[in-house]
Amino acid sequence: MPSSLAVTKGVRVEVTSRYVAERSAPEDGEWFFAYTVRITNQGAETVQLISRHWIITDAEGRQQQVKGPGVVGEQPTLRPGESFEYTSACPLGTSIGAMQGTYQMVTSAGERFDAKIAPFTLSEPYAMN
Repeated sequence: MPSSLAVTKGVRVEVTSRYVAERSAPEDGEWFFAYTVRITNQGAETVQLISRHWIITDAEGRQQQVKGPGVVGEQPTLRPGESFEYTSACPLGTSIGAMQGTYQMVTSAGERFDAKIAPFTLSEPYAMN
């Protein structure tokens, strides 16, 4: 299963993605992918996710950037040892692509930093033969 892992200042971001056949229409050039993100605070300080910045690239090199507050309508606060998990989705114009990005975080002391989301693949099964 396509996945990624990155740790920035104690914030661990794990992502897994999957192809959603029932929401895709390859004959119309539409592929749909779901991805699940698990954010874990492995640090000693409480952190809050403020915003997200995704870079989505399709197989033809076209990039789309998505920026906005929080994730799935939330700006979760994570105490040391806590995790937050959510699932979202991404339509794509090709059967293969990739996503990566950052979450803007703020510590309880007011320090802001970007937690890295390592690149992961969006791929229709058997598309890469």
